[in-house]
Amino acid sequence: MKYAQADDGVVVPYDVFGRRTAPAVLMIQGLGTDSRGWAVQRLTFGRRYRCVAVDNRGSGESSDAPRPLSLLTMAEDAVCVLDAEGIERAHVVGASMGGVIAQILAVAHPERVDGLVLACTSCRHHEWRRELFTEWRSLVLERGMSALATDGLRWLIGPRLHQRFGRWLDLLARILMQASPEGFAAQIDALLNASDDLRFELAAIHTPTLVVTGSQDALTPIGDAEELLELIDGAQFAELRGAAHGMMVEQPSAFNATVLGFLEEVEARRPTGDVARRAS
Repeated sequence: MKYAQADDGVVVPYDVFGRRTAPAVLMIQGLGTDSRGWAVQRLTFGRRYRCVAVDNRGSGESSDAPRPLSLLTMAEDAVCVLDAEGIERAHVVGASMGGVIAQILAVAHPERVDGLVLACTSCRHHEWRRELFTEWRSLVLERGMSALATDGLRWLIGPRLHQRFGRWLDLLARILMQASPEGFAAQIDALLNASDDLRFELAAIHTPTLVVTGSQDALTPIGDAEELLELIDGAQFAELRGAAHGMMVEQPSAFNATVLGFLEEVEARRPTGDVARRAS
């Protein structure tokens, strides 16, 4: 792991892998998941890009970050990581809560974003999701992360992978079960306190954008993806059939091919010799 210092002095851990001189991809994971959540993307993405994966405050090596947490602060942390690596511009791939952070980053710092991928995410709260997150918060604080071992994973992983119970489900479950209950709860607070006003700022995003959803995603169903498509001008859409919320571990080949194909399209449209997004 490497470490950057945020504007408030907090240390932000992050991992770097892939080709040093290639265009950069900033990868932001979701609730309770740290940079290890991109394990199935490391080899494939790393062949083509310089990848930077952040541990959001409240997860991984940043689980003890000062509280309360905010998604805006996490977005600024990601910018500090880019600065620490000397990266002026990057493609940004955000999953779930990381997708909300990616939206905030694209609105607040459009000059830092070459391409935007929003996977299994949304731009506003639904009351049923607020109630679910509030229940999860109470469960983990009362009984620890193991309280999510059954009900929580049903929301994150599709039924076909549950039946196979393969190694990638084991990976995701292990990362989630190792999370700090206090950090997990603080991330939920950050989600619940995030303003829905972000919806009205998404029209300002002119970055090439891909919205990816799984056909069996119960936590951020297709309606959330459709709303993002309506609000972000020119956004493209991809649906992974049979995948649920943990699409990057459930269907890594399809997810990787879809995201990398989009990023290649974005790269192909860039002027020849444009290296501003590369490390200085």
